[in-house]
Amino acid sequence: MNNLFNLTGKVAIVTGASSGLGADAARAYAEYGASVALLARRKDKLDNVVKEIENNGGKALAVQCDVANEDSVKAAIDEVMKHFGQIDILLNNAGVATAGSVENMSVEAWDKVMDINVKGIFLMSKYVVPHMRDRKYGKIVNIASINAIIADKDPSLFRHSYNTSKAAVRGLTMGMAASYMQDNITVNSIGPGLFESEMTENTLFKHEPFLRAYNAISPAGRPGKKGELNGTIIYLSSDASSYVTSQHILVEGGIAIV
Repeated sequence: MNNLFNLTGKVAIVTGASSGLGADAARAYAEYGASVALLARRKDKLDNVVKEIENNGGKALAVQCDVANEDSVKAAIDEVMKHFGQIDILLNNAGVATAGSVENMSVEAWDKVMDINVKGIFLMSKYVVPHMRDRKYGKIVNIASINAIIADKDPSLFRHSYNTSKAAVRGLTMGMAASYMQDNITVNSIGPGLFESEMTENTLFKHEPFLRAYNAISPAGRPGKKGELNGTIIYLSSDASSYVTSQHILVEGGIAIV
């Protein structure tokens, strides 16, 4: 029986791949046989992850890219196509979070979150989907958040722009899924709970009252560990999920159970 999770011969793009969950996903794609294009704004950090993948026998390419800038995205996709000749998988992972409620957040802070978390997925998909349609094959996985469906109650942790942007990711995922399944392109989203990453390590993980409360109400009793998101990412990026589209899979240790 063929291994449905085997990604040999596939090319995956990972945005926000310079650290944290994005870098972990890039390593996982390489472990399952895919060639990986790592995109982020910090090229030096990308180079370190690429070197690690290559040292383990994988194929990888570092491409500097600002997902909120159309010219930057277009140039990045052109570079990936020139280097690998195809794009089979797109993991839209790049994201930011800014604290604040609608009362005290600046328009500039709001726009930054929307530009990266929502516009970034729009732009990446805009320039990747045509290549997938040409080959009648594609896997798009959008990283949303548990905060697309639940919100923090602690005023010090209000992140209204983040809640809004991640709910928008869910809506965009459904719209794209309905449009592109006929082209054999599946589009799904993942809603991680709390994982340690560059985004959270200096904020939520240092907010001890929040962390204690999170662990107390989570059936798992803890945040997610390094690598625990990779199984879902590989599943949605492989032929194991060939008839799965528009789904939103929560990876959150049960904290959303009501």
